[in-house]
Amino acid sequence: MRTAAVVPAAGRGERLGPGTPKALRELGGVPILVHAVRALAQARSVDIVVIAAPPDEVGAVAALLADHDVPAEVRVVPGGATRQESVRLAVAALPDTVEVVLVHDAARPLVPVELVDAVAAAIAAGADAVVPVLPLADTVKQVAGDVVVATPDRSSLRAVQTPQGFRRAVLADAHAMAAGADATDDAGLVEALGLRVRTVPGSAEAFKVTRPLDLLLAEALLAHRRAAGVR
Repeated sequence: MRTAAVVPAAGRGERLGPGTPKALRELGGVPILVHAVRALAQARSVDIVVIAAPPDEVGAVAALLADHDVPAEVRVVPGGATRQESVRLAVAALPDTVEVVLVHDAARPLVPVELVDAVAAAIAAGADAVVPVLPLADTVKQVAGDVVVATPDRSSLRAVQTPQGFRRAVLADAHAMAAGADATDDAGLVEALGLRVRTVPGSAEAFKVTRPLDLLLAEALLAHRRAAGVR
């Protein structure tokens, strides 16, 4: 089954601070986006990577990736005003031969290659949709304003990561049904179709770089990997 990885990277990521878009911030001297694309490209299951970039920066992003020796077929297409639109546009740009789509956050630059392959393998085994998950470490409270109204049992709750995997037809149908919405979770769109979403164990290293503290943690993890001789 030919597999493509889609990376929506058209957003600004202002929580990391003003200036350069989050996906183009540097981590260990290399843009976060490049780290994420390399991880996907190094997975045995991935045949092509498609990045949805800001429409006015498609050429610049393509040149950036070309300069960093990404070991796979990579395409850059114009993204949309929302993450959902960017995913839809990237999926529409895929070759007709692609049957499986992995959707990955550019802001998860250190996702292990093994996790990428595990998600793809679950789709190849027959699942319509798959998400990597981790148990919650903290107690979760449901609040209304500044008042706690409930304490959910966290034993059945999971934090969801990416890449999320889908049969291409299922993902395309989910986005068509949700046209015009602003969903940030593709698996949620598949759930809305009434289809079952499977899970695979996630990885602590696949955390999302959203705030300055996350960037510091990513720098430390990357330095540790480099010292150990890992990509």
